Amino acid sequence: MSTPPHPEAHRSQRAGWLRAAVLGANDGLISTASLVLGMAAAQAPSEAILLAGIAGLAAGALSMAAGEYVSVSSQADAERADVDIEAHALRTWPEAELDELTQIYVQRGVEPVLARQVAEQLTRHDDLGAHLRDEVGIHDSHRARPVQAALASAAAFTCGALSPVLLAWRWQGPGLPIAIVASTLLLLVGLGLVAERLAGGTGWRGALRVLSWGALALAVTASIGHLFGATVA
Repeated sequence: MSTPPHPEAHRSQRAGWLRAAVLGANDGLISTASLVLGMAAAQAPSEAILLAGIAGLAAGALSMAAGEYVSVSSQADAERADVDIEAHALRTWPEAELDELTQIYVQRGVEPVLARQVAEQLTRHDDLGAHLRDEVGIHDSHRARPVQAALASAAAFTCGALSPVLLAWRWQGPGLPIAIVASTLLLLVGLGLVAERLAGGTGWRGALRVLSWGALALAVTASIGHLFGATVA
């Protein structure tokens, strides 16, 4: 009797989108909060603080989108080149490519006779797909998608940057720097917890990592803002 199926919640398939989402949100939150905090520490007018936050959000989101699009497009170009190379090899040396695929399965522990049968069956089914997957390591589910990566990064950055911008817009009166620091650190803890939990961890190590770097960025920009604000005054 066959063993009944059992659930296995793997996490590695989340690596791509999780990395982009965490990077975008973390960058948006830290960079925009640091910018707003620096302006507030320099005792700039509230209109200037808000304008700096909005400009930082727009520039950062577009920069993230452009960076992701260019980098992922380079990956897509390399993948297309490998597809062309394998397609040409299969047309020109089909037997050599079949032997190569067989040896790949042998090296993975499959008996030579069975490895040959598997290679022949996969070649008949989808020769190019088999070679791309098992020889080159290109999977359809992990193919580079530049537009999707650009939009996801810009959206994640915007979500992270919204909190300090909204706070700069709605906060009236003194105490804005303290509010920025408190809300940013709290959101960073939440972001780190959620990100590591989605990756399969406990959450606290991720929270500590992002909190440490965020606190450092806020401290540096607040010091710069205070220094230049005092100098101008």
